[in-house]
Amino acid sequence: MEVEPVSGTREVGEVIASLLREVPDFPEPGVLFKDLTPVLADATGLAAVSDAIADVARGADLVAGVDARGFLLGGAVAVSLGIGVLAVRKGGKLPPPVLSETYTLEYGSATLEVPADGVDLAGRSIVVIDDVLATGGTLAATHQLLKAAGATVTGAVVMLELAALGGRAVLDPLPVTALYTV
Repeated sequence: MEVEPVSGTREVGEVIASLLREVPDFPEPGVLFKDLTPVLADATGLAAVSDAIADVARGADLVAGVDARGFLLGGAVAVSLGIGVLAVRKGGKLPPPVLSETYTLEYGSATLEVPADGVDLAGRSIVVIDDVLATGGTLAATHQLLKAAGATVTGAVVMLELAALGGRAVLDPLPVTALYTV
């Protein structure tokens, strides 16, 4: 099957917008959830998003995909660039030893982990990939975790940025590329 290429952030944003599904009152009343599943399930959408992220990540030694949809995007981008992908996992999903970073959420906290052995991150140039930038907590924790492992995080790329939640400011001065912003 031939997939038509889509170039430019504006065009990729249009593809995302055309496939994005909005779900009212999920996960709680009053929230209009932005579901990216249809973008990833569409061959043209996935290709457009993966290619756009690969353009941003070009020159990195490794991409880091954040649990869980960042894995899908990170894998596709890594294959495209001929580099590896590191899965940044939620706490308790990796065998020890691990490096971990705990961060606060709206109601509680969460932990992210990477292997402490088997993958040498020291001195590696890494681009972090995730699906959504909301408050910035997950990407900030990922950035801190990778820095603690000795890596240089050169930027972060997301499919969707929810600008009203101010996550970009939390990540400053880390360069952040959003393919589509609402």
